[in-house]
Amino acid sequence: MEKKRCGWCVGDPLYEKYHDEEWGVPVHDDATLFEFLILETFQAGLSWITVLRKRENFRAAFDNFNYQKISGYGEDKIQELLKNEGIIRNRLKVRATVSNAQAFLKVREEFGSFSEYIWGFVNGKPIQNHLSDYRKAPANTPLSDKISKDMKKRGFKFVGTTVIYAHMQATGMVNDHDVNCFRYKEVQI
Repeated sequence: MEKKRCGWCVGDPLYEKYHDEEWGVPVHDDATLFEFLILETFQAGLSWITVLRKRENFRAAFDNFNYQKISGYGEDKIQELLKNEGIIRNRLKVRATVSNAQAFLKVREEFGSFSEYIWGFVNGKPIQNHLSDYRKAPANTPLSDKISKDMKKRGFKFVGTTVIYAHMQATGMVNDHDVNCFRYKEVQI
């Protein structure tokens, strides 16, 4: 019998694998949180499947999302990235990745980890939504507005409220799996 999944991923094996194994799982590892943050910023204005299909290229191009290394990228590396056909070659987003790595490091200095900072907005516990259909999920919330505003104040770029809400969904800060999806209960903690 076929597993019941959220409708947004059905029909594409890569999407289904991402949904089944990663989406909505609470993430507390800074390296993974950074990867998702950068991928979400590149996704702004595009579909997530576009980014997902280029994910391995992004990993290779951006030193496996090593925020320490990325924070030190100079103009030569930025120009190299802008010529890389395997990634999304948006000049502003590539430059934002470098400044976001720098802001990420500052947050780690202040809070001990990015995880402590970002999960502090939900008191360390995922918000459990009860959606009957993925199309009823909001694009943003007052909480994503608050996080976005705070991150922008800290120097992050391309972190609008919709990007932040998508990040919250992907990293399990909010459980937006449909209630009848097999993953809904599995990702609850």
